[in-house]
Amino acid sequence: MARLYANENFPRPVVELLRQLGHDVLTTQQSDQSGEGIPDPAVLGFAISDKRAILTINRRDFLRLHRASQEHCGIIVCTVDQDFARQAERIHAAIEKAESIDGQLIRVNRPPK
Repeated sequence: MARLYANENFPRPVVELLRQLGHDVLTTQQSDQSGEGIPDPAVLGFAISDKRAILTINRRDFLRLHRASQEHCGIIVCTVDQDFARQAERIHAAIEKAESIDGQLIRVNRPPK
C-alpha cells in the first residue's frame, strides 16, 4: 500500500476511505501544515522528506511541479468527484496498477456522466 500526503484541499471522506483500503494517508491538518498558506513547492518538499506521494485536486500547480522535476515520491492529481467512494476506489486502482509511483504523475479523473 502507498504512503500518501493529502493536500489541504483534498476531501477528508476520500482520505478515510483510502485508509480503510490500507493506505497510510497523512493530511496537512495532521502535520500542522494547513491554513498557513504554505506554497505548493514546500508542500511537495514535506512529502518528499516524509517519503510520501502527494494526493491533490490542485492539478495545475502540481502538474507544473512534476514537469520541473520528477524527484518526488509520486503525485496523484484528481478531479473533484462528489462520489467519494468511487473516487477512493479509482485512486486505489491507479496505485495498484502502477509498478511504482516514485517520480510518477498519476491522473485520476472523474468518469463522464
